[in-house]
Parts: sequence; C-alpha cells; structure tokens
Amino acid sequence: MPIDYARIKSIQFEAVRHTYTRRDTMLYALGLGVGADDPTDASDLKYVYEKSLVALPMQAVTLAAVPMLLADPAFGINYKLLLHAEQTLVMHKPLPIEGTVSGEFCIDEIYDKGKEKGAIMYMTRKIFDTASGDLIATMGNVAFLRGDGGFGGKSEGAPKPRAVPADRPADRSVTMRSPLNQALVYRLSGDYNPLHSDPEIAGVAGFKKPILHGLCHYGMAGRALIKTLCGDDPSRLLKLDTRFTSPVYPGETLRVDLWNISGGDASFRVVASERNVIVQDFGRCEYRN
Repeated sequence: MPIDYARIKSIQFEAVRHTYTRRDTMLYALGLGVGADDPTDASDLKYVYEKSLVALPMQAVTLAAVPMLLADPAFGINYKLLLHAEQTLVMHKPLPIEGTVSGEFCIDEIYDKGKEKGAIMYMTRKIFDTASGDLIATMGNVAFLRGDGGFGGKSEGAPKPRAVPADRPADRSVTMRSPLNQALVYRLSGDYNPLHSDPEIAGVAGFKKPILHGLCHYGMAGRALIKTLCGDDPSRLLKLDTRFTSPVYPGETLRVDLWNISGGDASFRVVASERNVIVQDFGRCEYRN
C-alpha cells in the first residue's frame, strides 16, 4: 500500500524536550572513539574529562530526537527498508556541555523516484536552548525509503549535494581507527537499533556482523575535520554535511580525504581503508577561519 503523502505532510509534531548532562557529553565522545588511541592526549581529554570539558558540535544530532520516529504505523512507511542517506548540520552557536534543549521537527518534502526506485524524504530538526531560547543547531536528515516509491508524488527538485573535486587529488588525508566495541558504546547515546548490536538481526539484514551507526562515523569524520581544519577548536565548526554511501564495520580504519575549496570551506569523503570502499561522499565542511 503506497504511503499517504498528504497525511504525512499534514502531521504536526510536538516539540521534544531533552535534558542532557556532562556525563552524556563525555559518553558521546567516547562513542566516537575519542581517547581510544591515547587516553593521556590533552586534545582528546578535553572531550571526555570534566576538568576542562567541551562538547563536540556533532553531539547535536543525538539531542531532542525521536528514536525510530518513522517506524510509527501512522506514516505507512516500510521501515525495514529505510536507509539514512544524508545528514546535514549547521551550528548557530557552540553546544553547551550540559543543559536542556527543545527540538522542533518537520518533514520538508518527499520525492517519488518510482515504484522500483523508492522515495526520498527530507526532514529538518532544530534544537533550541530552553533557558535562553537561542537556536543552537539546525539539522537535516534525508531518508531513502526503498520500499515506498510509486505513491504519485513529484520526482524532481530534490537538493543536490556538492561533489568533491574530481580534477585533483585530496589536499590532505587523516586516518582514524574504529574500536571493535565502538557500536556498543555509541548506542548508549540514544540509537538502540539492534542492527548495530545484534549479530542475528544484522545477518537477517544482509550484513556479516553488526554495522557501525552512520551518525557515529559521521561524528568521527567531524572530529577529524575539527582537529585538522579548526585548530582543534570545536566552536569554529559551522557546517557539516555528508552522504552515506556504504556501511562501516567496527574495527575498520577510516580515512578522511579533504579538499580545500576556499577559506573556511572544504570538501571531504571518507574511505574504509582496508576494503578501499567510500563510506561517505559529497562531504562539505564550513568553518570559521
């Protein structure tokens, strides 16, 4: 049965209130593998030790979200065939290390690629500091609804991400190791999808073992870019966009290739080194010089 476009577009979502603590901020960083290589490195300690704690801006993707939202039968979506296709993040001010935020969610548009090609859903979430009312971050989530094409919607007009330069090699590459238990730690930040922890369910989904959360290796890429482009100052990160192109398995080595486009603007992609597979593409990072 095709999804009901008009009904989905008319749904009004209540704001989500979320209180997080310093412990949550440290746990998020640990879930990205921060401190795994050298737990005495000062550049890592500031994300996992309360003495001089700062928050990584990518943590915003875990706040004021509704877990498994699109699994609600009201949407009529074949949730088992849904894939997280793209993630965007715009930081309007630095993320506090703790506090209470309010999240506002909306479905922007759904593009129908055809019965055999699925549909693409664009969603936006904004989080506000409830104490000040300030907008902290705006996030975009693009879902590929593999089983929901052919509902009669428009097929053209979807935003097109910027490709990485094809005419020259990357200006710089940074490698990161993914700990074997990384998915088990990262899930404690709120994404309990068993695809990332249960070998049996991962097998049913066609994977040889549980895969790493896309937002986990997204956060890892962000951490590498902050260290490389922002002088390891997370408050300088302004924008981080990517497209997920292939799964990552815990334990793999990831390589971030980056291209300088202009002052404060870079393109990037992420490669699983051992398999030489691109796992993130069309990456864009904007930062304060």
